[in-house]
Amino acid sequence: MPLYIDIALRLLCWLLLAPLLPGIINKVKAWVAGRQGPPVLQLYYDLARLWRKGVVLSTLASPGFIIAPAVAWTAVVTAALLLPLAGAGTAFSFDGDVLLLVYLLALARFCTAWGAMETGSAFEGMGAAREVSFAVLAEIGIITAILTLVVQSGSIALSSMFEPLSGPGAALLAVGLFIILLAENCRVPFDDPNTHLELTMIHEVMVLDHSGPPLAMILHGAAVKLLLFAVFLAQAVLPLSELPLLASVTALALSVLLVTVAVGLIESLTARLAFKRVPLLLTIGFLFCLFPLLLTWMGDL
Repeated sequence: MPLYIDIALRLLCWLLLAPLLPGIINKVKAWVAGRQGPPVLQLYYDLARLWRKGVVLSTLASPGFIIAPAVAWTAVVTAALLLPLAGAGTAFSFDGDVLLLVYLLALARFCTAWGAMETGSAFEGMGAAREVSFAVLAEIGIITAILTLVVQSGSIALSSMFEPLSGPGAALLAVGLFIILLAENCRVPFDDPNTHLELTMIHEVMVLDHSGPPLAMILHGAAVKLLLFAVFLAQAVLPLSELPLLASVTALALSVLLVTVAVGLIESLTARLAFKRVPLLLTIGFLFCLFPLLLTWMGDL
């Protein structure tokens, strides 16, 4: 298959499937609460509606208010394209592409915080400060998990570094990555994406003044990021690349579905943490990623 067709198909897959995940999470939460809830495809309807709306700009905002969401969306989608998809592999790979993945995610966070501060709003500046503060601990966990896979595989290329751990190391890494997934995607217990109280928001307060297409890019980018972390988690702990193509892709899809349902259950059965306790949970997630690294490193001695 020509490279450009492969990239186009992967891009289409990421863009079209990502909005399903928030819909599944909301449906699980509604099921637990005994409600009908919004349809699974609700985010698709919201995105289509937002793309038809105009943009309301603050008098204090510079062009960066519009540029930042576009750059953040592009960074997240590019990071997603770097990830291999089980037995389908990746469209392009090079040594050190995992470092590019980390930097692209950091760029997306920077642009989100940048856009939030463009309006001069005290609430959005508060949300940006919280987001960046919590990201310090979350990124340590991500890098530790990546180091674990690098030590396990002996490679710094995403196409060959997903050699799953065995035994307790895999379980520990799965728990650590799941905690980081919740933090990076602003889910309960770190944040509540459905809250409307500015004093308790983190990510949601950062997009209060966005509207129209920029808000659509932010919401779609958040869905792509959730899918990215779910795919990363599944491939880090399961031997998907060792299966035949059809079986590996099917197993990856089921694993992502399982992670999505787990997020919905967590949001239904737990409450968000007080801000002062969030660093403790992030530290626990980091430790869950650190122990597999130590076990893998000592096993190689």
